[in-house]
Amino acid sequence: MHSDNEYFGRTALLAGDSMMETLAASRIIVFGTGGVGSWCVEALARSAIGHITLVDSDTVAPSNINRQMPALATTVGRPKVDVIAERIAAINPDAKINAVCGRYTPETADTFGIENYDYVIDAIDSLADKADLILRCTDPATAPARGFFSSMGAARKLDPSKIAVAEFWKVDGCPLARALRTRFRRSGCFPKKKFRCVYSPETLPHRAEGPQGVNGTFAHATAIFGLRLAGLVIEDLYKG
Repeated sequence: MHSDNEYFGRTALLAGDSMMETLAASRIIVFGTGGVGSWCVEALARSAIGHITLVDSDTVAPSNINRQMPALATTVGRPKVDVIAERIAAINPDAKINAVCGRYTPETADTFGIENYDYVIDAIDSLADKADLILRCTDPATAPARGFFSSMGAARKLDPSKIAVAEFWKVDGCPLARALRTRFRRSGCFPKKKFRCVYSPETLPHRAEGPQGVNGTFAHATAIFGLRLAGLVIEDLYKG
């Protein structure tokens, strides 16, 4: 552990020895390591989190380079989780990293042992998979030990000042949150407890034609979503 040397010395000045031990012992699983999740992982690694599991089935594509931490011209074609795992190891050699090149679905949910983690971070794009993860992480029987935080839609955003945190049912102006709430109401299955989300009510128009269903993005917006998610974990640990 490097809490007392130059690796995490600045963190230790604010956190103190006890929290540094807590950070090193904390177990976090991040579902989705794209434009939001990858920057969340970066911040967690630089905050001395000692156990990080990454879950993503995608490989780096050229279209990822505008916004995703692992995406470089030299990493195109490689599994995102492998690239990110190498980066975490370079940031904190003591961190225990589990890179899962796979996908969370209702069918694979039991394989992840969510209840064995302190925190779950949801940066999933798929509506069906996201809804299932939310239900599982808010069910006391399968919830993580300390907390669950979810990202709403980060595309078509520009203004950093509009990126905020709210309880899920109070998220306003986000199409993804609205679609999730509609899905829960139609199914009759609802989250069993409240949880906080990072979101923005801003929705910008497209200025160019693109593939159907693909939204435009800027790196600063998706990264801020990811950093806010990491911040929720760190704040929760700081408060004890």
